[in-house]
Amino acid sequence: MRNASGNGFDSSDSFAVSGAAEGAARLHDIPPSITPSHGDDSHLLSRIASPADVKALAPDELAELCREIRATLLAYGHQHGGHIGSNLGMVEATVALHRVFDSPRDRIVFDVSHQSYVHKMLTGRAGAYMDPNRFGEVTGFTNPDESEHDQFVLGHTGTSISLACGLAKTRDMEGPGSGIGNVVAVIGDGSLSSGVAFEGLNNAAEQGGNLIIVFNDNEMSIAGDFGGMYGPLARLRASGGTAQPNLFNAFGLDYRYVEAGNDVSALVAAFEEVRDIDHPVVVHIHTLKGAGYDGEETHADRQTASASPVSFDSPTGVHPTDNVNHSEPWHSDHCNLSDHEPHEGQCEASHWQNPDAAIGKPDDPRKHYGKMAMAALEPRFAAEPGLVVISPATPGSNGITHEFRERAGAHYVDTGITESHAVAYAAGIARAGGTPVVATTASFFQRAYDQFFQEMSLNRSRVTVLDFLGGLSGSDNTHSGAYDVTMFSNIPGVTMLVPTSARDYLADLAWATAPAGSADAPAGPAVIRVPGEAILAAERDATLLPVTGGQIADRPQSASLPASASSASGGISAATVHGTVSVTAQHAGARHMLDWRVNQTGSQVAIIGLGNAYPLAEQTAAALSDDYGITATVIDPRQCTSLDSDVLESLRDGHQQVITLEDGQLEGGWGEKVTAYYANHHVSDGSRNPRVLNFGAAKEFTDRVSLGELNERYGLTVEQVTEAITRCF
Repeated sequence: MRNASGNGFDSSDSFAVSGAAEGAARLHDIPPSITPSHGDDSHLLSRIASPADVKALAPDELAELCREIRATLLAYGHQHGGHIGSNLGMVEATVALHRVFDSPRDRIVFDVSHQSYVHKMLTGRAGAYMDPNRFGEVTGFTNPDESEHDQFVLGHTGTSISLACGLAKTRDMEGPGSGIGNVVAVIGDGSLSSGVAFEGLNNAAEQGGNLIIVFNDNEMSIAGDFGGMYGPLARLRASGGTAQPNLFNAFGLDYRYVEAGNDVSALVAAFEEVRDIDHPVVVHIHTLKGAGYDGEETHADRQTASASPVSFDSPTGVHPTDNVNHSEPWHSDHCNLSDHEPHEGQCEASHWQNPDAAIGKPDDPRKHYGKMAMAALEPRFAAEPGLVVISPATPGSNGITHEFRERAGAHYVDTGITESHAVAYAAGIARAGGTPVVATTASFFQRAYDQFFQEMSLNRSRVTVLDFLGGLSGSDNTHSGAYDVTMFSNIPGVTMLVPTSARDYLADLAWATAPAGSADAPAGPAVIRVPGEAILAAERDATLLPVTGGQIADRPQSASLPASASSASGGISAATVHGTVSVTAQHAGARHMLDWRVNQTGSQVAIIGLGNAYPLAEQTAAALSDDYGITATVIDPRQCTSLDSDVLESLRDGHQQVITLEDGQLEGGWGEKVTAYYANHHVSDGSRNPRVLNFGAAKEFTDRVSLGELNERYGLTVEQVTEAITRCF
């Protein structure tokens, strides 16, 4: 994941730009003599087809294998990008795991599983990291569809211990016939801070039996370690594993410490010691995140990511570095964003590496609109002591820059990989009269569903949620945001705003975070879906909005007109039509924020485009005008938690079709509510019951399918929508 995360790019490897498509990697950075070549038997990695081949190596060949893997990772990062830093730190540990244990009989569960690249190389998939033509063969996370050595599809965090407990339980209940030997959970790279990890530790100690928990302690989360557990962990490292309190012992777990977490021989010895153990044990290994990146070049003013040649005076290519043990995590380095400049040690940038082909390109929507939101909030800090930005571990990916965090001080809180806690924490801030803003990726918010219902919504907590990467994207199957509207818009008491421009986005943010007691403040929580690729592209190129050119007048804030209000042409007037108000909106300001906006008055066809699908609405209307002489009504609903019944009623006059467009799951989504409205409010005059066509995504998981291909699949193109409309006349 970062994620993860995905999490996380803190999200998923599918967001990387393929080096094969964008240009050659900087292979000159890696000495040719140790750069593995696909199919070249002179290199050890090329000969590894399964863990059995790792076991067959001579002991003195393991270090050379580690060096080749590290070189492959560095080259792959330049060409393809991905979660390179965590894997560089896990090279020796993964080689040792497959040297000692017998996968797949011994079950190895990688937490978050963005740490699994080396595991994939050693289980028959090395070619997918060595040959640019094969980069798309594997995901950035474990996946049983790829290999029997992968136990689960995992792109989020903290669950490996719980999953391992389940595997071990079945093994112990069924006995030798289960076919399961040792059960190993590999956790770390920040994932131990996730609450479910502690639930797993608690269960593991009670359950007993063989269970090996490898804790990869690289002194980093994503943007640094935050929380009270990290002080005791630092003291354990400093004492060689002897300091108390020992949080693992406190759970009743056996404990071993390995300081040399990048020494393959030391790790082989440690794993051999616990293999076939009859009780749960934690093996705490101290590794160096990004081991192999240049440890010296850490300046933020560099314009390109760097990975220096693998050192010939090191058996595995790990450079000495002083980029560790800073006085506080938020000074972990001087990186600006999570993909800016990867290097060894306490380095936020090494969590996700963009390929060289992406260097210098404009910000993606997450960073663009994230920076915009932080710039709007920051000037308010001095006068609003209760205004707090909360990020569950993935700030850089969402444009919450290192510099902003430094300036924000106590107005910014990184809770670690703890989405559930972050939302409940925000509800507590709101209850005390503060103004919390929780910002992370749509698919990560699924982990806080209970807190959205109980602590946030049931308690009418004034929490503002910034929902990044909502809607369709080319992400892997663990990071898709296609389900965010179906989730948020159906929680009672939540107002979900879906802005289609930077101006509306900032207006929504200002409204949602209005200080408690102000006249226009919403009465409960608000979710703002951060605009995506289609919106940002249209803001950068106004020709993508052929109806309005992006020039939209402000809506008046007068009272609603009767539902029968319509223009003389049989259409509706953008200047006069206002909507009904959700039960959570108590004030005139709230009424205005929930009105649908009619951007073009027309007849015969009304096209309503939600959020990222709005540019498609304008483009379809332009095609209908150019090709068929139809002037369609074009509507931006701006929110998806309530229907504007005045607008919908007005469409009965002069409109035979109402088209809804959304870039998310259609079933249970927003468009079906419009269909249901007309079905449930059928009138006797059949000519005043428009036919509704809904366009959106199927209910499915998609894995690294490009946005363009998804739009084609779901009929979300000008040609397909236009054809469906005209076919009905």
